Amino acid sequence: MKLANLIGERFKETPSDCIIESHALMLRGGYMKYVANGIYSSLPPLRRITKKIEQIIREEMDALDGQEVQFPVVLPASLWQESGRYESVGSELLRLKDRNGSPLVLGMTHEEAAVQLVRDYGSTYSRYPFMIYQIQTKFRDEARPRAGLIRVREFTMKDAYSFHTSTEDLEAYYLRCHRAYERIFARAGIPEVLSVASDSGMMGGSLSHEFMLLTPAGEDSIVLCSSCGYRANMEAAECITQNCTDAVPEPLTPVETPDIHTIEELCSFLEITAAGTCKAVVYQKNRDDSYVVLFLRGDLDVNETKLTNHLGEEVHPALIREDSGLQAGFIGPCGLDGSFTVLFDRSLEGALNLACGANREGFHYTGLCMQRDCPDALYHDFAKAVEGGICPVCGKHTLTISRGIEVGNIFQLGSKYTRAMHMQYTDAEGVSHYPVMGCYGIGVGRLAASVCEARHDGSGPIWPVTIAPWQVHLCCMRSDNRKVRETADKLYDGLQKAGIEVLYDDRNVSAGIMFSDADLLGIPVRLIMSPRNLKENCVEMTLRRDKTDTGRYSMEEIIPRVEEKINELMAELQPES
Repeated sequence: MKLANLIGERFKETPSDCIIESHALMLRGGYMKYVANGIYSSLPPLRRITKKIEQIIREEMDALDGQEVQFPVVLPASLWQESGRYESVGSELLRLKDRNGSPLVLGMTHEEAAVQLVRDYGSTYSRYPFMIYQIQTKFRDEARPRAGLIRVREFTMKDAYSFHTSTEDLEAYYLRCHRAYERIFARAGIPEVLSVASDSGMMGGSLSHEFMLLTPAGEDSIVLCSSCGYRANMEAAECITQNCTDAVPEPLTPVETPDIHTIEELCSFLEITAAGTCKAVVYQKNRDDSYVVLFLRGDLDVNETKLTNHLGEEVHPALIREDSGLQAGFIGPCGLDGSFTVLFDRSLEGALNLACGANREGFHYTGLCMQRDCPDALYHDFAKAVEGGICPVCGKHTLTISRGIEVGNIFQLGSKYTRAMHMQYTDAEGVSHYPVMGCYGIGVGRLAASVCEARHDGSGPIWPVTIAPWQVHLCCMRSDNRKVRETADKLYDGLQKAGIEVLYDDRNVSAGIMFSDADLLGIPVRLIMSPRNLKENCVEMTLRRDKTDTGRYSMEEIIPRVEEKINELMAELQPES
């Protein structure tokens, strides 16, 4: 491929709406073009990268005995109605109707389609286990698309679905998929990806893991233990607290607190810390707008995923009306009267001498003792883990919070979908059972952007050779010099005949422009043909990741040297068996 003919523009300026480096570099480098909010077109360099990622994924899925299929992008709503998700999933699911008024959805995930495809095939135990997968376009109507390809509305994803006759078989296959994912990310150039326990969310199921690339640009918060290696997404991380239980209980005493509405104001007024308070956070259920009042220690925040999982339904921050029976800014657990769902975080269990709202305008209590004053309280984990918190595995105060990008996920779904959609098989004794499922996803575009986020410098991406758009970038300096041009042309032909992917820049432009474009394209091996090199009968070879790693080789030996270097770079990315 000649750079002069490559569709796309490269430019120096960073677009103003780019909040992370990968987004800026992939726009500046001519990888993609904005179409609409959360929707991009892929230009040739990005398409070449994603095709290589897809091939890596295919090889690893095929090694797991996976069989590639393809589901429709547009699905009848009836499939989602069968599973119950047509009503339960929110506005992320794009619903529409065809010209006949039949309801349809744009697939954002394909569990229902997978079950429908193999429902008849999987009617007998002798056909299990099996796994099907696809690499397909999906649409999720994200409320806040951001960060380029990291969070979009239209995206390409590999999703796989395995079917088993026992939980034990599913668990064994789940581990095989876990190892395959580690291989995929290592081969794509980011072996540092971590597997963390996660919340199953709308997918359902008993166990799930996310594969996270730790980076400040990430959207997710990851809880890590530096002592024992515990790892979990913030949504799933357990929050463990300790309360002082040997203090002398104080009487519950009303205190006038004029114009004090927040925990910060209360702490300043009473000269106490937030850990010495009990705060109320109020939500309303989406279904009927009824109030949910959650009490927790004042130094903690609510983990809304834990809350919605406990309730079994979605909630939203409350709008507290005058007739609600709630005294905003003064809500407390003692004397709270009304038809509310009242919940207690376990950070309050056994707590003594806390300050809390008195359910009266302008008043708080001091001396709240949970066991004495709220003897019927039931405690659950509703809080977010905190930096320096207690690890739920080793019990040490060694938790840290990092940011990360989710590059893949795997779920043990169990029989949620097969049961809802009446998929059964008959065992050897003629007894009917519901098969159990696993599902396994990787966003292809997001993975490409994540590699760019992890592998770049101030000048552009540094693509790993396994997914780079081309393996070699040949720069012809002074293409107006006939001998230089002829020699570079000959090298270009020789590289192609050797089966090497090469991008050839034979434009008559300055060295600054040529090398700037080369940096933005991030191709791992760079060859430079110039009048000086021609005079010395050699070609200069350098690496994009380390421009000090250079060498000059004769025309006779340059192609073998390039092949050798590519093989070395490939070998670096081969994961251990």
